[in-house]
Amino acid sequence: MDVETKLGLLESSQLVQEIVTQDELKQLFETKAKPKHYIGFEVSGLLHVGSLLVSGSVINSLSKAGVETTVFLADWHSLINNKLGGDWQKIQAAADYFEEAFKFYCPTAKIVRGTDLYHNNDEYWKNVLKFSMHVTIARGTRTMQVLGREENETLDIAKYVYPSMQAVDIKFLNADIAHAGMDQRKVHMLAREVFPKMGWKPPIALHHHLLPSLLGSELKMSKSKPESAVFIHDLEEEIRRKINKAFCPETTEGNPVLEYARFLVFGMGSKKEFEIERPEKYGGNISFGSFEELETAFASKKLHAGDLKAGVADALNELVSPVRKHFEKGKAGELLEKMKGFQVTR
Repeated sequence: MDVETKLGLLESSQLVQEIVTQDELKQLFETKAKPKHYIGFEVSGLLHVGSLLVSGSVINSLSKAGVETTVFLADWHSLINNKLGGDWQKIQAAADYFEEAFKFYCPTAKIVRGTDLYHNNDEYWKNVLKFSMHVTIARGTRTMQVLGREENETLDIAKYVYPSMQAVDIKFLNADIAHAGMDQRKVHMLAREVFPKMGWKPPIALHHHLLPSLLGSELKMSKSKPESAVFIHDLEEEIRRKINKAFCPETTEGNPVLEYARFLVFGMGSKKEFEIERPEKYGGNISFGSFEELETAFASKKLHAGDLKAGVADALNELVSPVRKHFEKGKAGELLEKMKGFQVTR
């Protein structure tokens, strides 16, 4: 596969919001046969369509482009951020569940846990300290978005180590490409700033779009607020109920249902034609070959919000169905049942 084709796999995806920088990525493809990538996840709660399907789709595109992909299950970071109440056994059970999900959805990706990387690794911890020496308290505070925290929160010292660990993870996983949602941008920019000071090559930063809350009042979906997102285990009737209740203003701006259509129905490349079923008295079934066509029809009121919601719910159910079925039995089913017993508060 030539370089332009590899770049095209990412450029054509509506899910990839930013590459820092495009020229560096092109040069990487030109000079390295098997570039390395990583994306990290705190492990807590059930996976929603953003955390698995959006992230996983970008991972799979990178894999098709010849990139060696890695999913990093950040168990130590989860502990620092007090996920699952800081209960280590629950965090490890959550990591088992995440590993099962990503092995199914991203079969070519390597799975690594923080515990695997850090155990008996004096060089790692030495470099966390060295990296931290290049970061002021003020600069570190500005990166707290990576923990889902606000700059004005009162935080314990451990949380200030978190961004340095996340940055040094990139180096010790030998990743050329650091991948995450747009909420992780600040720490990637910090890594690109500090790495040269340590004699390290800065990573290319690749960021995917974050799906908004279905409630329309939050920046992104939340595992601790089930009504804000569609989860990968939601049954068909649950998906329909959530989409039917979703915020869907007449405008195309700030409309989470349209966002789901754009980034999941069209952005993942699962649909060449998006057909919405309607009764004959309302014009019969209607098909759209692009998101722009769908958006124009909705804006001009040729497509009713109720019909849009019904079509998006159908498409989401189709996307979620294979993963949902995978977790209905066997080891995967046992992991899911264990996860359902954990209460997620953040």
